[in-house]
Order: sequence, then structure tokens, then C-alpha cells
Amino acid sequence: MLGCEDYLYPPRLNREQASSEETARYKASIISNFKFQVSTIADLTGGMGIDTLAFAKVAQHVDYVEQDSKLCAIMEHNLGALGIGNVRVHCGDSLEWLQQQNGRFDLIFIDPARRDTHGRKVSAFEDCTPDILTYMPLLRKHCLWLMVKASPMIDIDLACHQLGDVAEVHVVAGGGECKEILFLCGDGDGEPVIHCGLHSFTRAVEATAEVRYCGQVGRYLYEPDAAMMKAGPYRSICQWYGVEMLGRNTHLYTSEQLVDRFPGRRFKVLHEMKLNKKSAAEAIPDGKAHVVTRNYPMAAADLQRQLGLKEGGELFVVATTVGNHPRGFLCARF
Repeated sequence: MLGCEDYLYPPRLNREQASSEETARYKASIISNFKFQVSTIADLTGGMGIDTLAFAKVAQHVDYVEQDSKLCAIMEHNLGALGIGNVRVHCGDSLEWLQQQNGRFDLIFIDPARRDTHGRKVSAFEDCTPDILTYMPLLRKHCLWLMVKASPMIDIDLACHQLGDVAEVHVVAGGGECKEILFLCGDGDGEPVIHCGLHSFTRAVEATAEVRYCGQVGRYLYEPDAAMMKAGPYRSICQWYGVEMLGRNTHLYTSEQLVDRFPGRRFKVLHEMKLNKKSAAEAIPDGKAHVVTRNYPMAAADLQRQLGLKEGGELFVVATTVGNHPRGFLCARF
């Protein structure tokens, strides 16, 4: 933990599976923006305790529950080193511990382990440990709100259906990647609000958003960031940023004037090019470029080999579909 020399770090595997301080702060910000004061939180999958420490800043009391005795000992030490007095450590099975509790917590947080018995990564709730779908009645009995952390690979709409009463979905990204999906269950009597970056929307709003398709590609191309691509507000992006979509299933956008606040990669279109080896050699004399494919019938690596290009340089070949036609563009990123 930055700023604390006496802070102890758990083994490498636990660190790999833990939240970052940035995503932990994001979770705490969700709680701090609730309409009511969150006094009690139970973190049922304590692990390294990064989330617990963030929760301790926005709640009066936090229960940290972890079945690994070594992690519990480290957490006890770190709480003392950091001078945090509103967290209580419990070592044991979290669901058994929860069954013994009286009353309800304002919020329960759970982050099921996303690896099977062979150590392979999984994403569906039913494949994680614990299978929270089985234990939903117990979890909901003991909390006003339930926050579930899920794999960035999870199907958002299916997960909402499985969990029930989902009020909010938060797509958390960082470093150009989708890091995690958070489902906030409680009082979800309407359609879930999906939050991604600076924007929020519902599937109903997205379905009726006015989309504009380009007649031709303008001077600039845009590729949405990881949070946008995962959340899927593809029609709404046109309204939010005044850009045009290249095609119904092509999640790239274009404009004549630069939209410098667009969340994602921005490219300046140098010119259109044919996607063959001869054209690539003429357009890229040093034979180095990055290849990007979106809604194109070939993977980027395969197209790069076909064009005879090596990875590197400052140029980008963007292969995509405009309307119903495959097209290629030589671009520079900025």
C-alpha cells in the first residue's frame, strides 16, 4: 500500500486475483454516492483486503471475511500498520459466517473466485466459487444492497437476468482494458442503468437512440475504449459525440472535425488503400505498421501476414466494413 512502509503483501497468486487500488476506490465511490449513508459493509471475499480498505473509508464498520488464515493474519497486521480501527477480521467460510449473523448489512460485497479446479479462468456465475446464484436467497436476506464483482468476459444482460433486481451495472476499465463488471442488486424494479466511463444508459434508451451512418469515411476514425465496447452503447455514441457509425455491425465511428474528447483510440485518415500486398508495399515503404480489423472477415494477425507487414512503426492499417463493403484505410494515431 503506497505510503506505508510496514504494509505486507500476500503471495503472488493472491495479488494477481486482487483488485487494484484504482478499482477499489471506484467501488467505494459508488457507495459514497448512495442516497443514504452506508454504515455496515460485509466483504465476503476479503483476499488481500484492497476492497475492504477502500470500503473502510466510506462506511462506519466493515467485516472482512476470508477462509485463508495467512491472508487473515496479514490483514490484521496491515490494519494495525495503517491505523484502521473500523474493520473486523473473520477467518472462515464466508457463507457459513453469514448464516450466523443477525440482521442485515447495508451492503454485502462478494467477488467469487473465477478459476475452476484445474486453475483455468471461468466467467459464468455458475462456474465460479462460490456459485452465488445458488446462494442468492441467503445473500439477499442479509443485506439491503448486494455488490457482485464479475469477470470482464461475462454476458452483462444474461447476468442481470440471473441475478434479478439489478439496479446498476458498472463497467470498470483501466489501462485500455476492461478490468471488471460490477452488479449492484437492490431495489432493481426497473431496467438496470449501465455505467461506462462518463456515460450512463439503459438498453431501452440505447434501442431508440438515433444512429447516423456515414456515406463516406471522414478525416477521422474512432475506436471506442474497452468500457464502451463491453457496455455496448453503440447507437448512443453517435448522439454523445456527434459522430457517424461506419456500419450497423461496425463499431467504428468517423467525423470530418476532430472530436478530441472521444473515449478510445483516435486516428487521422491519411488515405484509403487496397488491402493487398502490392498496395501495402507502396503505401508503407518500410514494411512496418499496426493492423486493426473491425467487422472484417479476417483476423488482424492474418491480414498483417497477407499484406507482408511487420508489427511496428507509427502507421495503422484499419480494415473494416463501411455499409456492406470491406474497406481499408491507412491512418496515423494521435
